Amino acid sequence: MSDSNSFDVIVIGSGPGGYVCAIRAAQLGMRVACVERRETLGGTCLNIGCIPSKALLQSSENFEELGHKFADMGIVVEGVRLDLARMHARKGEVVAANVKGVEFLFRKNKVTWLKGHGRITAPGKVEVAGTTYDAKNIVIATGSDSIPLRGVEVDEKQVVTSTGALELEKVPEHLVVIGGGVIGLELGSVWKRLGAKVTVVEFLDRILPGMDAEVAKTFERVLTKQGFAFKLGHKVTGATKAADGVTLTVEPAKGGDAFEVKADAVLVAIGRRPYTEGLGLPEIGVALTEKGQVVTDDHWATNVPGIYAIGDCIKGQMLAHKAEDEGVALAERLAGQAGHVNYGVIPGVVYTWPEVATVGETEEELKARGVAYKTGKFPFTANGRARAMGDTDGFVKMLSDKETDRLLGCHIVGPDAGTLIAEVAVAMEFGASAEDVARTCHAHPTLNEAVKEAALATDGRALHV
Repeated sequence: MSDSNSFDVIVIGSGPGGYVCAIRAAQLGMRVACVERRETLGGTCLNIGCIPSKALLQSSENFEELGHKFADMGIVVEGVRLDLARMHARKGEVVAANVKGVEFLFRKNKVTWLKGHGRITAPGKVEVAGTTYDAKNIVIATGSDSIPLRGVEVDEKQVVTSTGALELEKVPEHLVVIGGGVIGLELGSVWKRLGAKVTVVEFLDRILPGMDAEVAKTFERVLTKQGFAFKLGHKVTGATKAADGVTLTVEPAKGGDAFEVKADAVLVAIGRRPYTEGLGLPEIGVALTEKGQVVTDDHWATNVPGIYAIGDCIKGQMLAHKAEDEGVALAERLAGQAGHVNYGVIPGVVYTWPEVATVGETEEELKARGVAYKTGKFPFTANGRARAMGDTDGFVKMLSDKETDRLLGCHIVGPDAGTLIAEVAVAMEFGASAEDVARTCHAHPTLNEAVKEAALATDGRALHV
């Protein structure tokens, strides 16, 4: 084996977890390669996930504001029309800039891109495109894939996953979204703003499972006001395609008579599953869970020495930034440092408008653990900047320990919630109390003042409500 085929670390997968792990390992002086079978780096997130969806969300939000909201602000625009082809082209430009950016970072940090499908043939051995490479350490960062729904065949034209939903060539008259989670609501928002009727069918009796129940209920009302229709507590059991659309068979989740719903397009967004196919893991004895997740210890090591895993293919939230933090921490551990991830402070964001953001524990989780806590809420209707923006839907909810006042969680539905949550995440990372946030001077007028007021409210001291 030549030196050119030997590495300290080989990372399989170039998504946010994989490429960040590779770059950090290279920064720490290791010889690193990253395996990617796509023609571009960046994984699902940059190519067909986070980045293109946010590009369409931004474009559709601008379109919605121009057609409706601007008139309230005294800006009258006539003859607004949608150029969907240009919108898709811009999305492609945004994706290209990001993936080329990762390629540049690989060159800058001397990370070798091994192009092709990676397969672990033995501990310390990775085969890519017919060539076997040696690695002291192998990192599995292969991400996740959409979960299929029995009875609903995906063709990425009429019945689509998130991938196909980013490429629809025309605005459907009626889009049915199966699944009331983050992906379904974000992509549903895109097509709703562009003119589609959107119906969300969710098996549970609520949207955004796992998030704060009060936030989810408020958000459901906001989306309903925007024109979304919800069929909660229902399941889709079949789909029949025809030239003029798709007919879905829907029935109550707890039993009852089935009925039909007709749609021009159907988005299946019931969740994601780890992608580990073709890696050779069972053959070399790497343990997997029943759900297909790679089993790791607290330091991302599998049961096979020298093989590690991070990101969507292991336990925990399937979030790009969670994978990135794991990638950095693992690289640092491989370099002999003390890499660590605080799983209690990983924010989650729904990039609709208004946004939804969360960090830490929910009220439901605290009650289940028997933790005594205080709640502070502040509505955006009472925030001066939100009024000036014309974005007053939602609120900030702060949760702190009843005895120590230490921050336990924060949940926001409102304008720029994804940006606002970062302040609380930093505070929680440093073990701050609600009073620490409340006594920090916040610029006026800003949306961040709602966070300060919610912190004040945990002690009954909110000033502006």
